[in-house]
Amino acid sequence: MEDSIDVILQDYGRVCPTNRPHPVLTACTAALLTGLYGVWRMFAVPGFRKIPWNLKVPYLPSSKVQTLNIMQLLEGRTGRLADLGSGDGRVVFAASSAGFQCTGFEINSILVACAKSKALWTGVPSSQATFVKKDFWKTDLSTYNNVTAFLAPGVMEVLGEKLLKELPDDAHVIASRFPFPDWPQQSSFGSGLDQTFSYDISTVRSHRRNIPKTVLH
Repeated sequence: MEDSIDVILQDYGRVCPTNRPHPVLTACTAALLTGLYGVWRMFAVPGFRKIPWNLKVPYLPSSKVQTLNIMQLLEGRTGRLADLGSGDGRVVFAASSAGFQCTGFEINSILVACAKSKALWTGVPSSQATFVKKDFWKTDLSTYNNVTAFLAPGVMEVLGEKLLKELPDDAHVIASRFPFPDWPQQSSFGSGLDQTFSYDISTVRSHRRNIPKTVLH
């Protein structure tokens, strides 16, 4: 039996030598990695060239827990909701099912197409969930009284300034994972990577009016 195993191992060593990479295996591995990188670029990169470098945020979908936490903070709210960087639309679908009139802003055409296809497949009317391939940085958000965002810590301060300029006083803002710096939180829900934070725009404005300008700048 041991002799048979030795023969098998010797044969295997001739077919797949262990002292150097097999060329076919190496080629297959390289092709797989190239394919995975290509898929990642399709979802993460399209539209990036239209956004200033300091405002670019890669696609990272909200987890199920994170989405549920967002909905907890939206409880009791109604009206129009803008999801900034809506990705595959999971937050928009959750909010629309709760009665919000939602618009998902996304610059990635593939993700927009996926979200629209899901809306069509599941029968969600456009009056409840709309997905647009549009740069929210260049969009006036003054008609929305609810805003959700899961972006990146480096853009939250700039986003905060935009929202303070445009949103109505009764607006409610929810940030996922990364809070707005120096904004007083109304409440938060969850913990760790799934934590979400809610803000009342009128409260934030009052807070900032009481801060000396030298501190703000």
